[in-house]
Amino acid sequence: MAASSAAPTPAGPRTETIAIGRAAKVLVEWPAALDPAQTEMIETYRDFYVDKWRAVVTRGRDQGYLEAMELEAAQGSAAWVKEFLDQRRSVRGTAKLYAMAVTSVTGETAAQVNVCVDESGLRLTDARTGDVLPAQPAWTRPPRSTYLQGAVVHRGDDGVWRIKALRYAVHPDERAKGCQR
Repeated sequence: MAASSAAPTPAGPRTETIAIGRAAKVLVEWPAALDPAQTEMIETYRDFYVDKWRAVVTRGRDQGYLEAMELEAAQGSAAWVKEFLDQRRSVRGTAKLYAMAVTSVTGETAAQVNVCVDESGLRLTDARTGDVLPAQPAWTRPPRSTYLQGAVVHRGDDGVWRIKALRYAVHPDERAKGCQR
């Protein structure tokens, strides 16, 4: 699970900063007035997002992100992390999560969490040296660096929320337009 520098969830909006190693962090802009179930659902996404980058930064030693996912989603995310590891790449800088909302709930066991993600503050690095690579991929530059990610979350028989599936929308897709600042 992601370690946080913020206090427990208050009623109003707040910003949380989570360190990922020495050179990367995630800023999380929490919405106001979440109920406890919504908070749990959004925490599931936040922990997954932070922990997948932590897996990259630790060169695969930290695999906490897999705990936040059901099998099919975990396989896709593991392949994503493996691509970074195979290419000996890491990241530094700051990613931002904002406009987080639980957009649909089905009973007490399924929901969708939508989150705007801004990765324009991240830079791809050589994992061995930590040097920023001279040629940065398109996902580090607007408009591709900012997107909407939807996470379908499911509460298992053990009462724990996990990500069942991930969906993306990048500008100019209508769904991602609300993420442009």
